[in-house]
Amino acid sequence: MFESILTGYICKALSHAEYDKLDDGSFYGRIPRCKGVIVFGKTRHECENKLQSALEDWISVGLKLGHQLPVIDGFDLNKEPTLETMAAV
Repeated sequence: MFESILTGYICKALSHAEYDKLDDGSFYGRIPRCKGVIVFGKTRHECENKLQSALEDWISVGLKLGHQLPVIDGFDLNKEPTLETMAAV
């Protein structure tokens, strides 16, 4: 269950990514709701890959340090996951 919440959070966060082409032809990417998640790449594709990796690291560090992460499109990583009892299954 946690993995699908994490995957959903990453996908939703990446859907809010903004990319700009710089004067030298390289790209800049960021996720405005995730402060500090900013990358540069030689191509848009490289920038997208780096942005996903940076986001994953940002989430991991944030969770380990107990930072409040933004709720993105209903995905909230700040809550403890609840497990269903065997009776519910």
